[in-house]
Order: sequence, then structure tokens, then C-alpha cells
Amino acid sequence: MQAQKLPHRIVRLEDTDGDGRFDKSTVFADKMMFPEGAMWYDGSLYVGAPPHIWKLTDADGDGVAEKREQWFVGQTLGGCANDMHGPYLGPDGWIYWCKGEFAQATYEQFKGPPLVSRAAHIFRRRPEGGLVEPVLTGGMNNPVEVAFSTSGERFLSGTFFETPAYLKRDGLIHSIYGGVYGKPDNSVHGFPRTGPLMPTMTQMGAAAACGLACLETNGLGPGFAGNLLACQFNMHKVSRHVLVPHEATFTTKDQDFVTSPDVDFHPTDVIEDADGSVLVIDTGGWYKVCCPTSQLHKPDILGGIYRISRIDAHPPADPRGAKLEWTKLDAGQLAALLADERPAVRHRAQAMLAKLGAAAIEPLSQLLKTSTSPAARCMAVWTLTRIPLLAARAAVHPALADADEQVRQAACHSAAAWRDAGATEGLLALLSKNSVPNRRVAAEALGRIGNAAAVPAILTAAAEGHGQSLEHSLIYALIEFDAPAATRLGLSAASPYTRRAALVALDQMPHRSLKMDDVSPLLASTDAPLRDAAWWIVERHPDWSGAVVPQFRSEVFDRKITPAATAMLLGRL
Repeated sequence: MQAQKLPHRIVRLEDTDGDGRFDKSTVFADKMMFPEGAMWYDGSLYVGAPPHIWKLTDADGDGVAEKREQWFVGQTLGGCANDMHGPYLGPDGWIYWCKGEFAQATYEQFKGPPLVSRAAHIFRRRPEGGLVEPVLTGGMNNPVEVAFSTSGERFLSGTFFETPAYLKRDGLIHSIYGGVYGKPDNSVHGFPRTGPLMPTMTQMGAAAACGLACLETNGLGPGFAGNLLACQFNMHKVSRHVLVPHEATFTTKDQDFVTSPDVDFHPTDVIEDADGSVLVIDTGGWYKVCCPTSQLHKPDILGGIYRISRIDAHPPADPRGAKLEWTKLDAGQLAALLADERPAVRHRAQAMLAKLGAAAIEPLSQLLKTSTSPAARCMAVWTLTRIPLLAARAAVHPALADADEQVRQAACHSAAAWRDAGATEGLLALLSKNSVPNRRVAAEALGRIGNAAAVPAILTAAAEGHGQSLEHSLIYALIEFDAPAATRLGLSAASPYTRRAALVALDQMPHRSLKMDDVSPLLASTDAPLRDAAWWIVERHPDWSGAVVPQFRSEVFDRKITPAATAMLLGRL
């Protein structure tokens, strides 16, 4: 009904006297389908209003959007408002959004047949349009918000990442390219897998995790930069999550940040403002479907927007750079502003440099060579990533050998976004370095580039293990190469981790060539990685039951079987 009546609107709020409170409102756009996300980018407001994403532009400056374009045409519309959340601008310049609601949709892909999917996804697309790319696939009901670290790592909030049990359900995940996450819903059947479902990073129970922000500053106090703030709709609070590097991913240290005893306080978004304070958006009590704490319609509970500031904070003067003479700054001066302490100034300079294109490449290259600030060098990498020129790709390549791990990580993400074949040498070098996160994203980039000459290096990198996240990216790269003959050489490797990577990749790549005879001898292997991978593969091949029955028979009639082996046998049966 809403899709026909279009009863909603977008309101522009202004603080005209600079006291930190909105005192003027203008209807920017009316007659909208249920708006669920808004992002300002390059002079237009992008609004997620299921099933579409709209690009709204106020061309004459009167505060009203007279130009409306369907930037993305969606295909599904359910009843729980979980079809779409977003959009969100990534540091790479791509626009990201989330798709929930297990309804089927079809998307053209970079290569191969169209993607036909009922699953949940994070999608992304270039601002100028083009093909839609799935970044993540899942069996979760409601992926909500994507937030990014300065090095380009993606984090996702949402619901039903796991089947509810033992205080598990909703939470946060580290979104790694190509991963299949969430509970084992049949909607994920047929997507390439690299082993068991990818893990949830932070467990929240039935929290209805929604709004998410990765803080850029210490405006809230020392140690807050790089933290995640997450809204928990059902729990009436905003939580703080300190990211702790672990192997190729993260764990989190969790604590409450804002709590309320009011059952009608429903925080749905959290935004870091230019002065380092934080805005918390409270939906209030009007929403009454699909959440256990919203079963009563309370239209009189309006919610609000709250600003949270540290009492002893010392915000920067002119936090948005309003006093700078922006139109008089050349490319070199704009590049210098990428090291400014004010995030809003950095991002404005970045946007202007990206629009300058070729003229910005040399100043950005010099910044990468001379700046002592890793954060500024990261900004230079991301600014170059937004320039669609080969010279900009080449300018990023030296950052793959930067002294700072985060700068290298950003450069790997940049190469992955563009499928930059010119970065291959630098990416291959990172596969053998000590940084496990760098290895993971280097493998991701090599897989997206698709040069099967990298298969031996990927197999070698798989030999050391280092956890599911790194193993996933290495195996997924092998799947994307789709080079069975080269990958099969990994089956004779000395390392059980390399052999496992080859096994799984051969089973999951488009041109599958794994045979029952490759797997059946490993069902009783004393190497746990190989044995577990063999069973995981066999479970997906009912036509291979002939290989399984003899193994089951030997274990069932083994009078010396240990309790641990018995438990494992029961699970497999």
C-alpha cells in the first residue's frame, strides 16, 4: 500500500545560528516510499527507499530536490522493511547497500551468467552506475549497516547471523569479500563456499543490531578512534566495540556506551559529527512490526536526535573548514589537507581532488612518498582509487610496499576494487610477508584480477594456516581463478592446509574436477584439517555415498573407539 500512496518525505534540517541545534526544516523531497537510508555525495542525496535507491538533486539551491533519478532499480519488496538498507559510501568511492528479505532477484555479473539469488547480500556499485557486485552472501534475515575502517575493512550489523540459541542471534561481522555468512538458510545453496559458514565477530543476542559507525577521531576520549559504535534497537542502547586484531580478522572488546531504561528508546543510527561528537537517532515508538519490542503502535512517541559530547572535549576550530577559501586551493594545497586533523576537511579535499582527476595524481603520489602520517597516506591511496585513470592505478602501486600495514591494506583493497593487473607483482610479494591481514586482502585482489599464474603462490601461502579468514580468501582466489589443473598440484603438497585449500577449491570452482577417489582416502586421515575438509565435501555429494558407508562401518564396529571419536561419528551420521 505504501508503494502506491508514497506517504513519506525527506526533511532537510538546518542549524542557522550555529548553536548546535536544528532550528529550520525544509521538505527536501515528498511522495517517497519508506526511506531507510540517506547519503550525501557529490551534490546529491542518495536515498534507499525500497525497492529502489533514488538520487535526489537540488539543482537550483532552493532546498527542494526537483530532480529525481532511480539510481538503482530494486526488484523485491516484502513486509518487514528489510529488503534494503543504505546506501553507504566506501573509502574506495563505491556505493554500498544491503539486501535482506529472502525474495529472488537477478543481477548481471562481471563474468559468467546472471546472479539469481534469494540470499542476503552486501552489494556495491560505482557512483556512475554499471554492474552490481555482491561483496558478501548470507542466510541472515536483515543485514543493516556497513561501516568502514580507515584501511578499508568492512563491518556489518544485522540480525539472525546465527540460529537463536545460547544468547546468539544478532551482532556484527567482519565482512570479507566472497564470504558466506549467517545461519545455514537454503537461500545460500549454490554459492561458492570455502568451508563452514564464516563466523560472527560480535554476538549480541536478540538485539536487533542496526546503525553502525567506525569512529575517525578521539572526540569522545582517548582510544575511541577506530572503535565501532552499534545501535541495539531491542536493547535500548548503543554499544562500543574496540577492534582487536586476531590473525587475519578481529575480535572485539564490548561495553555499553549509551543506555536508557525507557522501553520506547529505540536507537537506529549513530553518526560521528565533524567536531568529534556523536549523533544518535532514536526512532521512538511508531514502528510496530517484525521486532519483539515493537508490537504496540505508539505514534505519540516521536523519538529524536541526540548529540553526545565529551564534557572536557576540545573540538577543533572551524571543524568543517568553512573559513577555508576552497575555490582558490590548487591540487598540491588540497593534497596537503589530507593530513588535516578535521575529518570533514579531509573528506572535502578528497572529493575535490578526485574530481580534478589527472591533475591530482602527481601531488598525491608525492604525498605517498613524503608524508610521515600513515593516515594521510591512506587518504592518498583512497583518493587515487576514486580517479578512474590508469595513471592513478600506477600511483597506488608503491603503497603496496609502504612501511605501514594499514597503508598496505588500503592499497590491496584499491587493487581489488579495480581488478588492477598492474598491481600483481606487489600483491604476490605480500603473500609471503608477515602481515596476515595483508596476505588476506592481497589474495582477494589476486583472485579478482584472475591471472591463474598466481595459483602456485596462493597454494604456497596456504601452507601455514592462520585461521579461517585468511584461508577463506586464499581458497576463494583459487575458485575465482578456476584453473583446475594448476590447483590440482596442491593435492600432493606436504602441508595439510595447502591440500585442504586445493580440495575445497577444486570442489567449488565453476569447472569442478574433484573426484570421489581424491577424497575418500582422507576420511580417516590423522591430519584434522584434511579429515574435516574431506567430510565437509562428502556431505555435499550424496552421489558419493559409496565412499562414506565403508568408513562408517569401520567406525561403528570399532570396539576401541574413543568417546571423542564417537561424538564425531554421531554428528556425521
